[in-house]
Amino acid sequence: MMTLLDGLSIHGQDTIQTDRPRQTFKAPSPNVTDTEEMSPLKLVPARRRAQDARGHEAERPRSGRPQNRKNGPQAQAQPRTQSRLQPREKVQEKAQRRAPAAASGEIPPEGERLNKHLARTGVCSRREADDWIARGWVRINGRPVEMGQKVMPGDVVEVRQAARARQQDKVTILLNKPVGYVSGQAEDGYRPAVTLIDAQSRWAGDTNPRRFERNQLRGLAVAGRLDIDSVGLLVLTQDGRVARQLIGEDSTTTKEYLVRVRYGAVERNVQAAFPPDRLKLLRHGLSLDGHKLKPAQVDWENPEQLRFVLQEGRHRQIRRMCELVGLAVTGLKRIRVGNVLLGRLPPGQWRYLGLDESF
Repeated sequence: MMTLLDGLSIHGQDTIQTDRPRQTFKAPSPNVTDTEEMSPLKLVPARRRAQDARGHEAERPRSGRPQNRKNGPQAQAQPRTQSRLQPREKVQEKAQRRAPAAASGEIPPEGERLNKHLARTGVCSRREADDWIARGWVRINGRPVEMGQKVMPGDVVEVRQAARARQQDKVTILLNKPVGYVSGQAEDGYRPAVTLIDAQSRWAGDTNPRRFERNQLRGLAVAGRLDIDSVGLLVLTQDGRVARQLIGEDSTTTKEYLVRVRYGAVERNVQAAFPPDRLKLLRHGLSLDGHKLKPAQVDWENPEQLRFVLQEGRHRQIRRMCELVGLAVTGLKRIRVGNVLLGRLPPGQWRYLGLDESF
């Protein structure tokens, strides 16, 4: 099965090969004008990233790029081609390469629902896919599709450039949430964090050239909540791909936290009083809500503060983990999500995800 979009061909390696003019499809359907094209992109799982000892994700060293198609011996072995990318497209190409890996395995013989397939391969979210299908922006083997239609092994799925353009308009915002704001809907008289986002509260150090507009707040969803007493990096996005990468069931994106604790009446030099075997339990061996937790990286940052690196985000997970081993959390700050750091972003201020950033 092949999925096509915007003239790019992404293979299991971390290089994108470009040696043949992009093929386009003139859609005869009344839903597609004669001047709009269906452009190809073949998607396969992106390569996994290695993690260093502190939980920071980093791309594995590349073993080398393929030789130039015109001169290298691979030209005949791999005849797949593309058009040359413009500078702005290279940024999009890099972000696409870093998109979350699709679930392994081939399409089953009985087929796979089209919206699920597009989401699984990282093209868009299921909700976006349904919208694209309803607008006539998706085809299978050159034919218009219907809602609920399945993709079969060997099918070619095509997506109109109009869908790509709409996707590029979606924003992802990084907010340094202060204490006293809830991540989602307003509750118990507390304001939601999204109310902090306006033109005046945008960080002066934001280098993204995008201009703020109020309609960017429409459909902005939290990708990984912080409770009302926690502070730090909060990601809000309109992009379903970003949400799935950060909080989807198959997400492997790590989040990093600094957590101030006390042990019983001990508030100073907690590290000396806290039993080492309980620290091991924090790393692996605890369960919440009847589920065993994934292994976590937990180390002392200083005598009163722990550093947590998690790959999951259950409700009040860190506070509840600490309670199970006799610790009380007195302060919690998220400082990293994937490859994106809180950095110098001041409390109560926000910025856009950078053009050169990805989770």
